[in-house]
Amino acid sequence: MDIWVITFSSVTHALRAEKLLNNIKISVKLIPIPHELSGPCEGLAAQLQEEDIDQAVDFLKENGIEMVRRGVKVNRQ
Repeated sequence: MDIWVITFSSVTHALRAEKLLNNIKISVKLIPIPHELSGPCEGLAAQLQEEDIDQAVDFLKENGIEMVRRGVKVNRQ
């Protein structure tokens, strides 16, 4: 199963992103950053539907959310 994620520079940005996206009715779920993307770092990623990624990235950028990876497809087996 593939999932689509956005990662953030801090947990604070992840929590704020979740609130902002929920306010505009984009379904989002915060998850631990997939190990394929994190290396030794830990944090939160936003899991979204593929069709919502572009709108979410644009909206978060407009609202000053610092993203590290924007719309990355991760294979979960």
